[in-house]
Amino acid sequence: MSDLEQYRASEAEKARTADLLRVLPKGRRSVLDIGARDGHFSRLLTERFAEVTALDLQRPRFEFPHVVTIAGDATHLDFADDSFDCVFCAEVLEHIPGLHSACREIVRVAKHEIIIGVPFRQDIRFGRTTCRSCGRTNPPWGHVNSFAEDRLSNLFSGLRVASKSFVGVTKEATNPLSTFLMDLAGNPWGSYNQKEPCIHCGATLIPPESRRLWQKVCSASAARINRLQALFTRPHANWIHLVFSKRGD
Repeated sequence: MSDLEQYRASEAEKARTADLLRVLPKGRRSVLDIGARDGHFSRLLTERFAEVTALDLQRPRFEFPHVVTIAGDATHLDFADDSFDCVFCAEVLEHIPGLHSACREIVRVAKHEIIIGVPFRQDIRFGRTTCRSCGRTNPPWGHVNSFAEDRLSNLFSGLRVASKSFVGVTKEATNPLSTFLMDLAGNPWGSYNQKEPCIHCGATLIPPESRRLWQKVCSASAARINRLQALFTRPHANWIHLVFSKRGD
């Protein structure tokens, strides 16, 4: 079983998938699935929509009935205004540097609803990595954006929130001191099993092979500080799912 298949089989991911399917609007015909990856949601969307367009930076290689695959950039969608009844965009916006452009394009090509799923209030300092090629730090899983409700509302201002839900629970958080110490240590326990490359130079992220004693002291101290902080950190949802209505439907 691949890493992605294991991820899909986890209880947390099953809960996220179930909630996204629950909030899908009824009575619509076409949907654009942005960031289709392996087609997990594209296939599921065919159960609700007659026409599914699956888009990713590189044309997806899967083939499913009633699914059209296409290469494209979310910040410059090559579709006319109101091209799709719905736009489905889950676990994508956190990866996009040109966030405002992507959101404007999503609103432009959607005729009715926009379904958004993103990590909720993620501390993207937690679990970050250090690139061995360029020496710069990376957020975990290539998540360059973090979201709270007010930020999402501002990104899709003018639209009505038709549905809002929260899934999962997390207490992951860090602070400037432990982040500084972990950076000095080379971020040895970051998310190096991710598929996303370095956001700065594009190299594959590889954990450090060896560290000096002072770096081990720094990482151990950072870990202890984070454990102490966790005692006072309130848990919050892992994901937020929002359905925006463009035309007040």
